[in-house]
Amino acid sequence: MTVQVDEMDRKILRALQEDASRSLDEIAREVGSSKTPVWTRIRKLREAGIIGRQTVILDAEALGLEACFFVLIRTSEHEAEWQQTFLAALRARPEVMEAHRLAGEIDYILKVRVPNARAYDAFYQALISEVRIYNVTALLSMEEIKSTPLLPLGQAPSKS
Repeated sequence: MTVQVDEMDRKILRALQEDASRSLDEIAREVGSSKTPVWTRIRKLREAGIIGRQTVILDAEALGLEACFFVLIRTSEHEAEWQQTFLAALRARPEVMEAHRLAGEIDYILKVRVPNARAYDAFYQALISEVRIYNVTALLSMEEIKSTPLLPLGQAPSKS
């Protein structure tokens, strides 16, 4: 289902991104509409897959997950079977926060959250015991400068 997202939809999406736990009344007031049209638009956006599941954002450091590693992976394997095994290994590991397949010299980059370097080493050892990897480089993030789940919902792109 293709949905045209207009400026009111963008206002609603921005409000939901900021705090989806607010009441429908609060969101409607913020976007300058009434409750029923806002609820209808939210339902339409959910049905279209624009709004996915709702969750909460937890503080990793407060929960003892103080080390964030960016893991650069190069592989000499590109067969479908290897990729399936690799993706299954990543999906099975809750410490993998993000995984991206890249263009260029590095094949994959992972964002991994663990308590410390020893926990990262256990993750690394488990991963390479399951999947053959040509080269792994781990970069420890010294400071998180910016992290946001909020998408930039500016004006609609102009059509040329």
